[in-house]
Parts: sequence; structure tokens; C-alpha cells
Amino acid sequence: MNSHVEIFGICEHVSIHALGIDNVIAKIDTGAYSGALHCSKIKVVIRKSDGKRVLRFTPSDNHAHTTEVTKFVRSYVRSSTGHRVKRYLFDTEVVIKGVTYCIRIGLSNRSDMNYEILIGRRFLSDNNILVDARINQELDIDREKKS
Repeated sequence: MNSHVEIFGICEHVSIHALGIDNVIAKIDTGAYSGALHCSKIKVVIRKSDGKRVLRFTPSDNHAHTTEVTKFVRSYVRSSTGHRVKRYLFDTEVVIKGVTYCIRIGLSNRSDMNYEILIGRRFLSDNNILVDARINQELDIDREKKS
């Protein structure tokens, strides 16, 4: 394990270039185990060209960037409301504070949430990252709404 410790704020600007996502504010959430990405039209299909089973989705409602991944897993997670829900997860790269990390992220309709990307504690722990809630408070939409 890397002994270097990185410090993230309560929110961070992130990019997931493979999905056409650039410089979006993500919530860094130590209360969430896994990360989540807002997507629509999430479905598993058989690709006609080669018969492979693929996960097809539209990240961040960017209809110009509908994506297919062949390596994915299905898991059950607790939603923010406490219900057990099925999620599809896959591995990709995320850029935060100029550093590229590997992340396993779940697909979810987050249209009713304030942030389209959530970074959870599994990623934080795996990458030796601590969170200082005093950093980037100005990016925290949740805090503004409660004031």
C-alpha cells in the first residue's frame, strides 16, 4: 500500500474521460461504501455485432455519449433511502486533483440527488485518502441548501 496520504475536501472536481465527463463536482462521501455515477438508460443487452453481453448506459444524461462496457458486475447495495437495490458496477479511471486513479463505480439514476458523482469510502481507503470537511466547502451544494 502507498504510504503517501492525500487529502480531499468534502467535494472535488473530477473527470472520467472515458465517459466524456470533464470537471464535474463530485461529493466525497465517507458514509457511502461505494461510488456512484448518475446514468440513464441502464440496461444489459446482447450486442448484435458479436453476440457479447454488454452493459449499455448514458452517463450524466449525455445522450451523445451512450457507452457500452463488456466487463461489469451486478451487486446489491443499500441506497440512500436504506433500500437494497441492484446496481451494475464497472472499473474505469477517474482524475481528481490532477491524479488518475482506478475506481469501481456503480451506475444509478441520481437525477434527484445534488451531485451526479459520489465517491465512497472504499475508493478513499484503497487510495490512502483522508477527507477534511473544511476543504472545498464553497463547492458543497448540500451545505448551501441547509443554511
